[in-house]
Amino acid sequence: MQGQTRNALVYHVTSYGADPTGKNDSTDALLRVFSEIGEIGSSNNNNNGHLMDGITNLGGVEINLDGGTYVINRPLHFPTPYLGNILIHGGTLKASDSFPTNGYLIELSASSSTQNQEKTTSVDQTLSTSSAAYNFEYITFRDLMLDCNYKGGGITITNSLRIGVDNCYIAHFMSEGIRVDSGHETLIRNSFIGQHITAGNDPGERRFNGTGIVLNGNDNVVNDVVIFSAQIGIMVSGQANLLSGVHCYNKAYGFGGTGIYLKLPGLTQTRIVNSYLDYTGIVVEDPFQLVISNNFFLGDAFIQFKSIKGIANGVNIVDNLFSGSGKGIDIVQLDGSFGNVDQVVVDRNSANGMNMKSTIARVAVKGNATSWTADFNRVLLFPNLIKHVQYTFSTTGNSFPNYALRNVSDNRVVIESNLVAPTSVYVTVEQGSN
Repeated sequence: MQGQTRNALVYHVTSYGADPTGKNDSTDALLRVFSEIGEIGSSNNNNNGHLMDGITNLGGVEINLDGGTYVINRPLHFPTPYLGNILIHGGTLKASDSFPTNGYLIELSASSSTQNQEKTTSVDQTLSTSSAAYNFEYITFRDLMLDCNYKGGGITITNSLRIGVDNCYIAHFMSEGIRVDSGHETLIRNSFIGQHITAGNDPGERRFNGTGIVLNGNDNVVNDVVIFSAQIGIMVSGQANLLSGVHCYNKAYGFGGTGIYLKLPGLTQTRIVNSYLDYTGIVVEDPFQLVISNNFFLGDAFIQFKSIKGIANGVNIVDNLFSGSGKGIDIVQLDGSFGNVDQVVVDRNSANGMNMKSTIARVAVKGNATSWTADFNRVLLFPNLIKHVQYTFSTTGNSFPNYALRNVSDNRVVIESNLVAPTSVYVTVEQGSN
């Protein structure tokens, strides 16, 4: 173990021949480190026990990149899965010009995307004899810069548990900055992700593509992360994920970009809180058990419900700030029709330069008449849907008219009395609850 410090499992990659200047290719040297750590996991000399059943606890083994820049021509990966408690930190990885476009700089999966068939078969045989439910557990990527050189992606994490991506800068990807498939409890925090290195107002913004983060799994957390250039900032197609403190200015909606896209119709179960959607908004397919709260939407950014089967259930969009340009943009919009709406609350939001939309609305109608119509179409989110009506009838005359709710349709409420009288009618309606 030539790069290991005495009495400690800290691997300094320069001791294995990796070139920290980035002038020479370091793929083979870095893969030797990964391979040697895999051998520890499969040896009988490991006394650290296990994490989850079948995952070997390596006790906090470190791969130290020694503050260098390393060029690689194929993905870095462990030769065998079922390893845990490993830290990879402290340097830069850069894809070479020959790096495969379908690969990722680091691949935390049972087999590499670029392995040949013989190696893949060997890994498949190992998988079939293991009792482990996950490929890896408690692997931490910290203080890394990943330069994909417009060749592939940054990090892919497949069927793994309790993985940490902390203080990383991932740039120049063509597919995804970080991709999480299956598994759960991946924490992505304090990181910067962008296809092109920019700070906004980029002349090439219309051409941004790729996705900053893909969460195709459950119970993951993205916290204090900036997505500064990509077609889609974060794509979520798993359940029970939490996005907090995210700043998306990846690509403006007007140029075809989306800040956060929730693509799990009818099973959303996602919370988006305390985040900043900067000229790019949120799209949700058939929202279900969704919370969007205490966020700031700038530059006419809005939330869109996209109908797949016409379901919106258990949705709370509350206490958000929307700031626009006065062009008449609605803060929440519908793409398609929704026939199954229940427990949807859009309320207590603040809009400046944009049109307020809500599922709870209040109107006062005054006049000396026998009929009063309260029209809620300007503010109610769903068309022709009022489930509850409350009203107060106040008259200043000497008569005591009889009055009744006569009609509720097309988001209008009609109240009539039997006598002409100077009257104020205060009406509150609700769309979201049965």
